[in-house]
Amino acid sequence: MHEKRIEIRWRDMDALGHVNNGVYLSYLEEARDEWLDRVLGRGGQSWGYVLARVEVDFRRELAQADDAVLVRIALLRIGTSSLRTREEILTPDGMLAAAAEAVLVARDLEGGGSRPLSPEERERLELELR
Repeated sequence: MHEKRIEIRWRDMDALGHVNNGVYLSYLEEARDEWLDRVLGRGGQSWGYVLARVEVDFRRELAQADDAVLVRIALLRIGTSSLRTREEILTPDGMLAAAAEAVLVARDLEGGGSRPLSPEERERLELELR
């Protein structure tokens, strides 16, 4: 499981004084990108994926007073050209603010569309399932 601490920024707030729901997706994306970079060892280069699906259950509002969130990413399943992840956003005291599942599809950066995962990618990803 990958974890990333993200500071709640003033710009994340909406007029009601809590973190805008769209920002939750940004927190998830930031942690997901870092996780993919770590797992696939691309040294900062883009893996080349698209987010095909994301489902979020909002459990608790976040406010500036929460200061930061902890985002957790875990791999659930590896497909032919896709991955399914379980993602969570937690407050510093461990309360669940959002639970999500996402489907990522490997992208053919030259031709567009999806592409099968390479044997190397599959091997690295399978280590995450253990």
